[in-house]
Amino acid sequence: MINNFIGFFQLVWHRRRLIFSMAAREVKSLYVGSSLGLLWTVINPVVMITVFWFVFSIGFKARPMNNVPFVVWLTAGLAPWYFFSEIVSGSTNIVVAHSHLVKKTIFYPHLLPLVKIISGMVTHLVFIMVLLCLIFFQHQPFYFTFFQSLYYAFGLIVLALGISWATAALNVFIRDVAQIVNVALQVGFWMTPIFWDIHMMSPRIQWYLKLNPVYYIVQGYRDSFITGTPFWHHPMYTLYFWGVASLVLLGGAFIFKRLKPQFSDVL
Repeated sequence: MINNFIGFFQLVWHRRRLIFSMAAREVKSLYVGSSLGLLWTVINPVVMITVFWFVFSIGFKARPMNNVPFVVWLTAGLAPWYFFSEIVSGSTNIVVAHSHLVKKTIFYPHLLPLVKIISGMVTHLVFIMVLLCLIFFQHQPFYFTFFQSLYYAFGLIVLALGISWATAALNVFIRDVAQIVNVALQVGFWMTPIFWDIHMMSPRIQWYLKLNPVYYIVQGYRDSFITGTPFWHHPMYTLYFWGVASLVLLGGAFIFKRLKPQFSDVL
């Protein structure tokens, strides 16, 4: 298995231009024909954050979280979740959508989720820029741990890649998988403490909620941008996350590898 991953990284390096060109084409295709073009990658996150801020801060009178403005706290949680959900939901149907390429013997379909990851980075960077602007205008402190978000983003990508390999392969044979993933992401969105504070729950329920590996990422972004807490302050939970993420990555790679030879027969 280790040799397979080494070979995968070598393949990614050799095909990097193809991956980046496909990602750029995918981003551009989202706004083909629109007069504002790529500007929508900025407008969509800003509008989303503004609407959520208005509903929860103005409508529901949400209070600052630990003396942190609610909009800053919310954006720090939305940024990783939106990136994660965009990768997983987009990658689930990506093999079917590129069936004309998958049928070619010289193409490597396990690279397709990487295309979605790279294209998703564009919107994610916009979220981060909005978050930094909010931190500045809300007079929040700047921490050196801002750079720690790169570590959590890497963890998010590892977890999402494993899930994406599994769902993309299964969706070729069972088209309901895409719908199941969308429902699971909706449930996961509300089960993950993005709009609400986990400390609202009892310690026992908190323990179960923290089994969700995405919580590690969401809380990690907040630790990086809001509290300035280094990731090594949670050694046991860090070990737990990487154990789960590694198993998910290996499991997704195994499922994709086993099902890949039958793709061309089904598509």
